[in-house]
Amino acid sequence: MLFMEFSRCCEQLEGISGRLEMIDVISRVLLGLSPEELPVFVRFIMGRIFPDWSSQKLGIGPNLLYEAVHLASGFKSEIVIDRINKTGDVGKAVEELMSKKSQISWSHQDLEILYVYNKLISISARGGTTSQKEKIRTAMLLLGDASPLESRYLARIMLEELRIGVGEGSVREAVAKAFAVDSALVEHAAQAINDLGEVARLAKTGPAALADVKITLFHPVRMMLAQQGTIAGMIEDHGMVAAEYKYDGSRFQFHKKGNDCRLYSRRLEDVTSALPDVLSQLLSSTGHDVILDGEVIAIKDGKPMPFQSVLRRFRRRHDIAEAQEAIEMVPNVFDILYLDGEMLIDLPFAGRRNLLVSVLRQHVAPQVVSSDPAVIEQTYNDALSAGHEGIMLKVTTSPYTPGQRGKNWIKIKPEVDTLDLAVIGAVWGEGKRAHVFGSFLMACQDQGKLVPLSWVATGFSDDQLAEVYDLLKDQVISKSKNEVRFEPGLVFEVGYAELQASQTYEGGFALRFPRFIRIRDDKDIPEIETIESIRDRYMSQSKSAQAYQD
Repeated sequence: MLFMEFSRCCEQLEGISGRLEMIDVISRVLLGLSPEELPVFVRFIMGRIFPDWSSQKLGIGPNLLYEAVHLASGFKSEIVIDRINKTGDVGKAVEELMSKKSQISWSHQDLEILYVYNKLISISARGGTTSQKEKIRTAMLLLGDASPLESRYLARIMLEELRIGVGEGSVREAVAKAFAVDSALVEHAAQAINDLGEVARLAKTGPAALADVKITLFHPVRMMLAQQGTIAGMIEDHGMVAAEYKYDGSRFQFHKKGNDCRLYSRRLEDVTSALPDVLSQLLSSTGHDVILDGEVIAIKDGKPMPFQSVLRRFRRRHDIAEAQEAIEMVPNVFDILYLDGEMLIDLPFAGRRNLLVSVLRQHVAPQVVSSDPAVIEQTYNDALSAGHEGIMLKVTTSPYTPGQRGKNWIKIKPEVDTLDLAVIGAVWGEGKRAHVFGSFLMACQDQGKLVPLSWVATGFSDDQLAEVYDLLKDQVISKSKNEVRFEPGLVFEVGYAELQASQTYEGGFALRFPRFIRIRDDKDIPEIETIESIRDRYMSQSKSAQAYQD
């Protein structure tokens, strides 16, 4: 497949608003691809380069890309940045610049999609003191060989932000349609191997290949997610439920084969070297080959410490021994996904729990199973008294669904309602905060697109604003007067008093009294709230208000 064909496909999809039409277009393209091209096309069409389980990064931020565009186009860096700022779209700005580039020419060639992929892989492998120059040179040569249209999507892929509205669900349906396989089989395989590109390659082989997919050790899968709910609602719907403490820590996934073990964060980053004490505790707790799901908390004087104390350890790369002495880290394991060669995600939660208790000698999270609201309420109060956030309620018959946020896991906590949202823009602060960003534009996701939902400007300390500035200053992709837009990557937890219908924002909703709660750098963009879940919250809120009035 030529990269030009891929680019034309992207351009076509960018002009389509209907999901079914998108699925039809993608499915037709998939049919014509080779087994080698399929994984690359599928990842690219979702704005990704690497499998979701991989911790590889391209390592090209906005500034390196702008330098590559400057060198490839012949336009001065100031002109490149000015054009991007005025356009507000890196891809279209680069396309415009490359269509007007000076006669400085590189040897042109028709770009194959596999050639582009291999060049991007070579960029990610660059390291050492000369890595930035080498990355820029490779990106420059790719852009130099690209047509203007190709450069639009090449630039976006380098930032892993394709902006054509193709979500994972649409691609799953397109794979199922193209190769005449059950969409549920495609979804299950994607949950197990966490790489929709590889799933597409297997689907081309046939349904039997998909059915044989199993979780692989040291290829982390996405973690099952929870949504908000009530004790009464869960018991009314399910009767018997399992109640566990909701910890104010960080999720982890522990993989072990023999004495070889690794630890992965919620974002599936390998954090083994940062948490040797946690690794040691888990390794000594079982002799089996396992994949465990749990949450690590920081303890001081017998009490849990705030979430940020845990994150500091997850981020740490140096002076690990000193950090271990300063903060005690304790793992709490509440699920098992794999045991001695067998994938367990399809088993009911109660069955997985029994296996977990049988193979893990320590660190199993406490659990109460009951259909009595009073018993669950007491567990909730016990959790708060112990310094935890609240409780999780889990349906005992439910499977483990990687990456899914459903009603099988419900979180109960006393705080104001909160949403995990992506930071996509900001305006500069005023007065003593003029040197940092002061207000932030937050977005939810809608079928692969990020949809603005609210600005948030309250709840920040000066130190937090300084930290956020350091995290975002190199992610600016455009500027307009006092406002900047970012390459999406940072997630905030935002509290609010009420959801309101609004024509101000594209998604049709706005937050009343939004307030910054904390940075969620343990979460990635695919884990933020969807417009569907926000719509559900709004409807539930409206029903509650109506019931109160009645």
